[in-house]
Amino acid sequence: MNVLIVDDNKAAADLLRELLALEDHTVHCSYCAQDALDAASATDFDAALVDLVLPDFSGAELARRLRAATGGRPMLLIAVSGLGLEDAGDAAAPGLFDHHLQKPIDFEALDRMLASAVR
Repeated sequence: MNVLIVDDNKAAADLLRELLALEDHTVHCSYCAQDALDAASATDFDAALVDLVLPDFSGAELARRLRAATGGRPMLLIAVSGLGLEDAGDAAAPGLFDHHLQKPIDFEALDRMLASAVR
């Protein structure tokens, strides 16, 4: 699976990239929303893990733009945040994210989400 990780915490993003690579995923890290959009315009990602708080614009806005950029091709979008879903504001809008993971990430839950997307 080709996965995009978007998190301004470089250490957290890089660690997650290493863990997903061990599961044979191809992973790209972006540390801001604009870099993620640029990467998504050049590569077809199957899934994106998006931090809700980014330096240039919100993870919810990034999710909207990623959905629009795929041209209808399905992409699994997973919100990742220290915030609970009830505190996520517009990121909790129906249809925006497929799943929400609260930090620290439950890697077993993430594996199940990615595996179900492959099926």
